[in-house]
Amino acid sequence: MPIIVDVDVELAKHKISVGDFARAIGLTPANVAVLKNGRAKAIRFSTLDAICRVLECQPGDILRWVSEEH
Repeated sequence: MPIIVDVDVELAKHKISVGDFARAIGLTPANVAVLKNGRAKAIRFSTLDAICRVLECQPGDILRWVSEEH
């Protein structure tokens, strides 16, 4: 999929564990893993809002598009 989710990068920058992050945004650690591993097919705006609030970032800091040609 050409949309890359860089949640793990932001978690490392903020030194937040997956468990703490999951609790803060209201997801299970398993669902955070789905996001981190690029297996998510969609994301709710409310979840994106919570992620950006907790990580104090913009959506573009965690979502990026790459061409499938690469």
